[in-house]
Amino acid sequence: MSVSSPSKRYADYQCWNNATKENNVASDELDLSAVNELTNEFASVRANRVARNSVTALGVVEASVDRRQARNYQDTFGVSLKAAKTVTGQRHSGRCWMFSTLNVLRSKVLANLDIDDFEFSQNYIQFYDKLERCNSRLEYVIDTADRPWNDREVTQLMLTPVEDGGQFVFCCNLVKKWGAIPKALMPDTACNKDTAQMNALLTTLLRKDATILRKMAANGATLEELRAKKQEMLPEFHQILCCCLGEPPVTFDLAIEVGEGADVDASKVEEVVSANGGEPRRVLRDAGITPVEFVERYVKLDLSQYVELVNFPGETRPYEHAYGIRYFDPVIGGQRLRFLNMPMEDLENAAVESLKAGVPAFMMCAVNKNLMRKDEDFSGVLALDGMDLDGTFGVDLSQTKAEMIDDRECGMTHCMAFQGVELGEDGKPVAWRVENSWGDDFGFDGYLVMDADWFRLYGGDVVVERRFLPQRILDLWDTLPLEDVAYWDNMLAIG
Repeated sequence: MSVSSPSKRYADYQCWNNATKENNVASDELDLSAVNELTNEFASVRANRVARNSVTALGVVEASVDRRQARNYQDTFGVSLKAAKTVTGQRHSGRCWMFSTLNVLRSKVLANLDIDDFEFSQNYIQFYDKLERCNSRLEYVIDTADRPWNDREVTQLMLTPVEDGGQFVFCCNLVKKWGAIPKALMPDTACNKDTAQMNALLTTLLRKDATILRKMAANGATLEELRAKKQEMLPEFHQILCCCLGEPPVTFDLAIEVGEGADVDASKVEEVVSANGGEPRRVLRDAGITPVEFVERYVKLDLSQYVELVNFPGETRPYEHAYGIRYFDPVIGGQRLRFLNMPMEDLENAAVESLKAGVPAFMMCAVNKNLMRKDEDFSGVLALDGMDLDGTFGVDLSQTKAEMIDDRECGMTHCMAFQGVELGEDGKPVAWRVENSWGDDFGFDGYLVMDADWFRLYGGDVVVERRFLPQRILDLWDTLPLEDVAYWDNMLAIG
């Protein structure tokens, strides 16, 4: 039995007839008899019955996994970095950008201290991230106080004023300004394992303060008076954060075992003999150190050495342009978010060069596209042929990358780190090994295997050090003017 597509059959039922109902608003209503006909006919097709039974019992994803294809993706790579032993977990929070950035930066700690494991305190960074966001958002409220509440930009500022999401440069700005500490000194609390309640409380207070500032502006308050009032407001946000996350240490005593090749002050290293007579251990002791000093001495972060490349094709998004997003940066006075729109081949080449040199690369993608998240065997596979949604439902879901960015079907919603790559005979990527932040019980012991074609369609953001880029890209990065786009623009798909 040959059956036409549902859309064609529905059109055949003449739910609307432009020739006879050209100016009739009711001509666009659903036609009762046509829908009933579709319902009655659905089960007459064997494929429909199979799909219905599978999806209702298993769910959309599980019913659509193509196990024959998914089994081809294994955690084996020609270029694979030695990562830290600890696999990080962001829990029920939107801190992937923070975790992935810190996972990239900890490779510097591993090398500088000659150790095989380390983890930053994400809680410490989140404390100052939230405090900086409250300050910058109120500053943006002041800057837009002359606009009505229903102004599009004002509305956007108030929708999610204390959200979890962020960018590589946001985290680096925090690390540069506030420093960083080992995780043991400020571990996660209930409020950043699940940030919803804390965020809601901060949002309520921020909206109240925004209202106060806007009323002051309407009554003729000067910029100096508004900023003075904002400074009076900030201690309340600090108080909430201390209650939710604990007080961040201002100084601490560092004591950490290091290797023979550690690039540290030798006078701060002592040999400790084990009680059981084993090999002596080398322990670095740095008493009374500040978080900023820890970064300067043992992370050695130089934010100016990083370049962010994105791939956003589209008529309104030309390549070789540098973009930023107005009212998006959370750290006032920090380095602004800046990304250079380039062809995907440039992003791939940059990441490959970084990995070949033993340096992980920050990346962003639309992770939920074709993700077999709950599948027992293939949760860590991201591949275009790993899931057959079109086949399960009998519909064509395909779009180009540019179309998906335009209609907001695809956005860079998750941050991770490239840790390996498999190259084909032509030297181009075949698959990527990706370090995630969902714990070691997900995927391949915490890692994902990403098909290169999947990343070309659903990926689009890579951050690497300048030394891994050709001069033509560096010249663009260094000389192009920053073009600000609006907060609601499709470019915010990177957030």
